[in-house]
Amino acid sequence: MRLSLRCQWPALLALAATLLAGCATAPAPASQDARLHLRLAPAALGRTLNLQQHLTVEREGRTDQLDTALEIDAEHLDLVGLAFGQRVMSLHYDGHELQVWRHFMLPKQVQGDDVLQDVQLTLWPAEAIREALPAGWELRESQGQRTLLLDGETIAVIDYPDGRAWGGTVVLNNLRYRYKLTIQSVVTSE
Repeated sequence: MRLSLRCQWPALLALAATLLAGCATAPAPASQDARLHLRLAPAALGRTLNLQQHLTVEREGRTDQLDTALEIDAEHLDLVGLAFGQRVMSLHYDGHELQVWRHFMLPKQVQGDDVLQDVQLTLWPAEAIREALPAGWELRESQGQRTLLLDGETIAVIDYPDGRAWGGTVVLNNLRYRYKLTIQSVVTSE
């Protein structure tokens, strides 16, 4: 069994790297050099939340999947990413410092800041996000959808087909980095 698991590690890490790279930063087009560094306090969510999530990333004709466990309260955010039951990344954010652990074989392009930002863009209240946006950035919200813009250009569109950010499906289309992230969440406790 141990030999079998060792043989599977390269495949596990390749899958996790591809999936998480969908959330990672790629070179931005020259007209969009500004990068958003969103770091909201966990308390700004306004609730305690524990989710089990299944993520599907579509990028460049490839589809990959990953499971996460996400826990948020007023003091911290903890996220663990699993591929085939093996931990490949974890984040701990206390509102001041982001601590990231990732398997040594994950590529450097997989950045904890980007994963944290996608979590916050999809779950935090729109008003909390707007208050933290730097000049030039805008968040619009209509029924079941959020649109993130930079200088009037759409960067990302987030759809809530179930009408809620947790306990359902959320689809984030990042137009800047050309990936689609579908998040299916189950609330484990509130």
